[in-house]
Amino acid sequence: MNRPQSQEYPAWAQPYIELVPDNLLEFLSNQEEELHLLIRSFNGRKNEGYAIGKWTPKELVGHVIDTERIFAFRMMSFARLEAQALPGFSENDYVASAYFNERSWENLADEFLGLRKSNRALIASFSAEEFSRSGEANQRSMSVKALAFMIAGHAAHHLRILKERY
Repeated sequence: MNRPQSQEYPAWAQPYIELVPDNLLEFLSNQEEELHLLIRSFNGRKNEGYAIGKWTPKELVGHVIDTERIFAFRMMSFARLEAQALPGFSENDYVASAYFNERSWENLADEFLGLRKSNRALIASFSAEEFSRSGEANQRSMSVKALAFMIAGHAAHHLRILKERY
C-alpha cells in the first residue's frame, strides 16, 4: 500500500502519519501487542499526570481508545461512501466526561486490544478503491487510507508519551 499523500489528510495529521512505516498492517499488529502489554504494566503504579493539568495515564489511554474509535468510524463511513460531513470532537471534553480513572488497567487494556483487532480486520478488508475514497470530518477532507495511518500514528505518538513521561 502506498502512503497517503498530503492532500488526503489535514495538516495536523502529518506528524502522526510520519510515525508510521509503509507496512501498515504489520505495524498495527506489532503496536497492538506493545501497547496492550504497556497498558497492563501500569497496574499498581500511581495514576497521576506527569505535570499539573496533564491527563493521568488512564485518561491518556482512554483518549487513545476514543480517538481510534472515532477515526475508525470515519474510515468505515467514507469507505461506504457516506455523503454527510461528520462532526469533529473535543478530546479534552471527551476525557473530562469519561470515567477512565475509575476503570482497571486490565479493563482498559482489554478494550484497546478488542478495538484494535476489530480495526485491523476492517483495514485488511478494504480494497484499493475503498482506500482511495474520502469524506469530510471536522470540516476537513480525509481519505480512508489516511485515516488508517492516522490510527496507527496517533497511537504511536501516545505510546511514546506513556513510555517517556509516565
